Amino acid sequence: MTARTLVKHLAARADGAVTVSGWVETVRDQKKVQFVILRDESGAVQLVNPATRELADDAGPKASAALALTEAISGLSHGSFLTVTGELKHDERVKLGGIEIKIATLEVVSAAPAEPPIAADSSLDKRLDWRYLDLRQPKHNLIFRIQTTLEHAWRTWWVDNGFIEIHTPKLMSSPSESRAELFQLDYFELGTAYLAQSPQHFKQMAQAAGFGKIFEISPVFRADPSFTSRHATEFISVDAEISWIDSHEDVMAMQEQLLAAGFEAVVEKHGDEIREQFGIELAVPALPFPRIPLHEARDIVKARGYEIPRTDGDLDPEGERQIAAHVKETYGHDFVFVTDYPTGIRPFYHMVDPETGLTKSYDLIYNGTEITTGAQREHRVEVLEEQARAKGLDPEGLEHYLDFFRYGIPPHGGFGMGLARVLMLMLGEASIREVTFLFRGPTRLAP
Repeated sequence: MTARTLVKHLAARADGAVTVSGWVETVRDQKKVQFVILRDESGAVQLVNPATRELADDAGPKASAALALTEAISGLSHGSFLTVTGELKHDERVKLGGIEIKIATLEVVSAAPAEPPIAADSSLDKRLDWRYLDLRQPKHNLIFRIQTTLEHAWRTWWVDNGFIEIHTPKLMSSPSESRAELFQLDYFELGTAYLAQSPQHFKQMAQAAGFGKIFEISPVFRADPSFTSRHATEFISVDAEISWIDSHEDVMAMQEQLLAAGFEAVVEKHGDEIREQFGIELAVPALPFPRIPLHEARDIVKARGYEIPRTDGDLDPEGERQIAAHVKETYGHDFVFVTDYPTGIRPFYHMVDPETGLTKSYDLIYNGTEITTGAQREHRVEVLEEQARAKGLDPEGLEHYLDFFRYGIPPHGGFGMGLARVLMLMLGEASIREVTFLFRGPTRLAP
C-alpha cells in the first residue's frame, strides 16, 4: 500500500502513484469532469475525475467501477474525511499549486452531514461552539503554527542564555496576594485550595533556590467576570525571573531581546503566510524599545485630548491606545515600556525606589494593549512584611512565601506576559478568542 503523502510534499514528488488523505473542502461536479479540493493539515490539492454518467448497463465491471466513483464524488459532503489514491501530475495550468491528482480509488473514511453547523460568516460565539470545525480554516490553522514557532524561539533564546525551565503547581494552599479573582475548590482533608493566578511566588522561590534565571509557559486562572476582548478565566502566561539585577531595566532588556528573537523566527518562517492570510507586513521590532515613565505618559495622553477617568493613576485601555499612537508617530515603534508606577497600583512585592517613592516596575504595551507587567522584586523580608501590611495583608497568611526570603535571596525581578494577547496583537485580530485553541470565559466551559 502506498504511504500517505502530505499535501505540502506533493510538489517535490515526481509524477506517479500517490495516496493522500484529508477533508473535502469543495466539490465542483460538472457534466464531464469532477473536481474535489482536498485539504489536510499541511495544505490543499485538487483532485480530478473524468465523469462517467452515461454508461450502458452491459458496459462491464470497469465501466461500472468508474460510474460508482462518479456517483460517490457527487455525493460527497463538505468536511468528509477521505483517503484517495491516484496519479499525481504536475501541470502549471492548475491554479492550486500547479499539481493535481487523477483519482483512481476513493474511500470515505468518515462522512460528514450534508449541512455543516457553521459557515465562514458565522458569529464568533457560534464558531467557538464548533471550534474543531472552525480550526480547519487555513487562517486559523496558521495561528497555531505561528504560536508553535514563537514559543520554540522563546525557549531557544532562554536556553541559549542559561535559563532553566520550571513547571510550577497550579493548586495552591493559600491565596497568592488576596482572595480577589481566585477560583476555590475543596481539597481532600486539607480544606480549601486555590487555582494559581500566577506562578509569581514560585518563580521567586526558584531565585532563593539558586536557579538564577528561570522561565515557564503555563496556564493560569482568574475568576474575573470580564467579557472584554482581552480577558479570559484561563490563559497561557509566559513568565521569566532573573537574579542579580540592578533594577527593572535589566528585566526590560531581557524581555525586549526575547520578543525580538521570537518575532525574528515568526517573520522568517511565516512572514509570507501572514501577509497572505492576515494582510499584515510583520516586522522584527528594533531594540531598545521606547521607555516612558507613567507620569509622562499621562501628560502625553492628556495633551492628545484624552482625559483618563481612572482615579488610581493608571492608564485605562484608551490611555494605552493613545500612548501607543504617540510612540508609533514619534518613534515608529509598536512597543513601549511604561515605567515607574505608584505603589498604590502595584503588588506589595514590587520594590520601591527610595528616591522617588515609585515602584521599580513597568507595563509593556504592544499595538495599544498592555501585554506584560514586570518589576524588580523586593528581596528584604522586613521590607516585604512592611509593604504587605500597608496593603492590608496579614504577613502570617504569607508565611510560605515570606520564608523564601529569610535564608538569603539575591536581588531579582521578572515579568508575566499573556501569550494570547501577543498573538492577537501580532496578527491584528479583534479578540483573544480567535487566537486561543479553546477559550474559557465566564460563560464558556465547552467544548
